[in-house]
Amino acid sequence: MNSVVTPASTADVVVRLEDIGLSHDHGRSFILRHVDLEIRRGEFVALLGPSGVGKSTLLRVIMGLMPPGEGRVELKSTPASVHRPAAMVFQDAKLMPWRNVLRNVELGLEGLGLDRNRRRERAMAALELVGLADKADRWPRQLSGGQRQRVGVARALTVEPDLLLMDEPFGALDAITRTALQEELLRIHARTHGTVLFVTHDLDEALVLADRIIILAGHPAGLRGDFTVGPRPRDRTAPGLRAMAERMKRLIAGEEDPGADAAYWQASEI
Repeated sequence: MNSVVTPASTADVVVRLEDIGLSHDHGRSFILRHVDLEIRRGEFVALLGPSGVGKSTLLRVIMGLMPPGEGRVELKSTPASVHRPAAMVFQDAKLMPWRNVLRNVELGLEGLGLDRNRRRERAMAALELVGLADKADRWPRQLSGGQRQRVGVARALTVEPDLLLMDEPFGALDAITRTALQEELLRIHARTHGTVLFVTHDLDEALVLADRIIILAGHPAGLRGDFTVGPRPRDRTAPGLRAMAERMKRLIAGEEDPGADAAYWQASEI
């Protein structure tokens, strides 16, 4: 694997994937193949595709939790800052039951060389951002599912990542809680201007959240479409957005070739 973290320059590309391939049987059959992707600073990108296609696997490759068999991941890191280049929010918040909310959020800061007071200050700021500052002394068992996910988001935000990876973080929640957290995430993104790669198999969720939607589909999976979505508020009944959604469905289902040259299908802004 060629995977590097480099200081950010004036260029605004945060992560670059070059010809990523992944196989679990020494190259006899591939899960992912020929994946090339750039994400720029401040973008909210949704990675959309059917269940089991390899979306979560690709996030783990970017995070460095799983080496690809082919290709290169380059993640650009902001210099002169006590932070981590990337942080991940999982579908299950994975909170430690023996730590209260504040200490769960502080967990990501351990090992960064911050003293106790500075860790507490940054963790409380992250909890304030997700609306849970008043729950800092609670235990995970005392929280609702939506509150636990907010703690997971706060834990990721407190390390001030250049890239926030989110692996279907609202997938296990009820519809009302999920909608509320989608709105909360948009509020946080508007305030922080962070760079987000959000995995989902839900087209409506992608249309609500993302500035840009990437389609991952096929066998082996590759990137089949790259769609730029217009400014908010969005009217999903508008003809242009409906046409975009239908094109995405066909690409995911394999009912439409992305192009004779096997490149992305790129949509103009709607």
